[in-house]
Amino acid sequence: MTLKLNHIQHIGIPVTNIKVSEAFYEKLGFQNVMSSTFEYNGDTGTVAMMKLREMIIELYQMPEKELAEISSRENGHIDHIAFDVDDIDITFEMLKNNGFSIIEEAPVFLSFWKNGCKYFNITGPDGERLEFNQIL
Repeated sequence: MTLKLNHIQHIGIPVTNIKVSEAFYEKLGFQNVMSSTFEYNGDTGTVAMMKLREMIIELYQMPEKELAEISSRENGHIDHIAFDVDDIDITFEMLKNNGFSIIEEAPVFLSFWKNGCKYFNITGPDGERLEFNQIL
């Protein structure tokens, strides 16, 4: 198996207040290059892609009823590492055919970026999530 990973695409960080987090990362030199919403369990969350040179951090705030889990943590944590791929469908099939533990049944479309993106996640040996993402 020869999997073609281009680079780490972004690192996802759950936040409790997206505006406060955006301001924090802006002070470090990041710019908000994409904002959007997403649906989760029938409610709406918010996402901001913060970019500095080639680094992208995805800040996302879960819907209000999901925030208690994030707020109760004593320490923040990184939710996932995302790898950029050229063809999400080929990557999905390659990992599926080689026995990786894939979370989604198929690549998922999100209306992020100009034309959207597709992604899926696998879990590593300690439960870490690795995302594979193609910006369309």
